[in-house]
Parts: sequence; structure tokens; C-alpha cells
Amino acid sequence: MNVIEFSEIEGIRVGHAEDLRAATGCTVILCGDGATAGVDVRGGAPGTRETDLLDPVNLVEKVHAVLLAGGSAFGLDAAGGVMRYLEERGIGFDVQVTRVPIVPGAVLFDLTVGDWRVRPDGAMGYRACLNAETGGNAQGNVGAGAGATVGKILGMDRAMKSGLGTFAFQAGDLKVGAVVAVNCLGDVIDPETGEKLAGPLEGDGAAPGDTEAIMIRSHGEKKNLFAGNTTIGVVVTNAAFTKAQASKLASMAQDGYARTMRPAHSLYDGDTIFTVATGPVAADLTVTGLIAARAMERAVVVAVKNAAPLCGLRCHSDMKRRP
Repeated sequence: MNVIEFSEIEGIRVGHAEDLRAATGCTVILCGDGATAGVDVRGGAPGTRETDLLDPVNLVEKVHAVLLAGGSAFGLDAAGGVMRYLEERGIGFDVQVTRVPIVPGAVLFDLTVGDWRVRPDGAMGYRACLNAETGGNAQGNVGAGAGATVGKILGMDRAMKSGLGTFAFQAGDLKVGAVVAVNCLGDVIDPETGEKLAGPLEGDGAAPGDTEAIMIRSHGEKKNLFAGNTTIGVVVTNAAFTKAQASKLASMAQDGYARTMRPAHSLYDGDTIFTVATGPVAADLTVTGLIAARAMERAVVVAVKNAAPLCGLRCHSDMKRRP
């Protein structure tokens, strides 16, 4: 199994748009004329759009883009710009008078990082689509990861900056990749080394603390942990799967969250993963799932390692520079 660029997966293009002064943005995964999709939503505070269409019992078979955005529920507005971009190009579900682009999406909470009055909107979603035309492999403080943070159990003044990451593998003809905006409540661990990459800054802030230990010792306190979290991502593969198989693949990819984030899937996170299967490679679902989980865990690590300081928040590279 070889590491490849995420952009090498056929049938998809990725674009980002962000406002770093406001610390928010969006990411769009364009699927050409359509791709089979599924979704797996976990945690107690999701913010999603068009996920019901991905149920195998429902009519629509293909999606034309997937949106990841900041701005909490306000950020879902960015899907309107994605739809406008696709409709202008004649892409969408044919309803005779026009084509209706199918754009599922999910949002994360970043309103407490920069300027809460600025959120991803239709203009930003459209701009992300235009940026997808030029390609690239941006990481860190881009797109939906612009305002992403982790380690918020002690409040935002002790949180760390995270971001967006991508990673992809190839095994024979099969290609599997992941894109993720990491905005979890707790810590981020590199499962390959055991290193704690980010978490709540305790004491003098020289190193991240342990969210789970903090939660356990303070479990009796009636604290409002706020809905300030949620990690959102997309698994993309050139395999040929049904809608039901695509949703199962998304479920298997959630292992990548569990391996890297502590805790994962809490009541205070709305952790969501979409799958986009472009075909036409025949592939075993179980094998594709385990590769997807590995790609997702590496994408989470990339997101944290490529984050840069923003709005007074420190990041992983700041920890590395300290003596």
C-alpha cells in the first residue's frame, strides 16, 4: 500500500475558501457528474444537510458535491453557492425544467474563535468551487479548518489551534483518501507514535493536558461544555459501491476518529463522515474500510501538525519550538 496525493483520486476535485480574520471557511468536494455517497453521523450535536437523501431506501442515487463548513448551523448557507456553481454547469438531478445539484454537508462550531458575525455563505461556497478548478493540496488553516480548534475542556483560552488535513493510499488499482476538519472537544493523539499532538493547555501551557482525566475528576461539576466541537470529514474512493455500502464504509472510517481523538463521539461533538465512491474499481468493502480508517487517522494528524497560530491560539508547532 502506497501513499498518494489526495488529488490523484479520479472523479473528484477539492476547493477551499476562508476568511482568516474571522477564522471560518468552507471546503467543497466536487464529484463531477455524480458519485454514490453514504454518511455516518455520531455524537450528540451534529449539524448536517441532505443526509436523509443518502438513506438507501430513498430515490436519489448520486451526489454532486459534499460541503464541509464552519459557522455552526449558519454555515450550511454555503451549500447554496455550491448549488449555484453546479447548476450553471448543467450538473444535478434532472427535474426537466432544470437540474437540481445534490449537495449534502456538515458544519462545525467555530463562532467563538474569530468574528462570530462572519459565517460561510453562498458567496464563499461558490468561491470554494472556483478554487477547486485549480486543484492543490492545501492543509492546516484552510477551508473548513480555518477556525477549527481542539482541547476545549478548560475553555477557549486554553484550547489549541487545529485545521484541515488530507491523506490518501493506493493498493493496486484501489485508491482511498480522507479529508477532515478537526474540531474535537478533547485531545489528538498520533496512533503511530503515541505522541499527544494537541489538547487543553494546563499549568504554564508548555504541553497539552489530558481531557479525559480532566473530565473524570470534574464529573460532579455541572459544567456547560457548549456545542463548540464536531469533527467533519469525507472519505473518497474510486471503488464501486452501493449507497448502503458507502454508508458502511463511512461507519468503518469512524475508527480513524476513535484512534486519534480522546474522547471521540461525545454528546458535545457531532462527529460526521461522508463517503463518496466514484467507481469503477471492484473492491472488497472490509479492506476498503480498514484503509479508509487509516487514511482518516493520518488526515487527522496532518490537520493538527499543519495548523498555524491564529486569533491568539497556539498550535502543535508552538509546542515543538519550546525548549
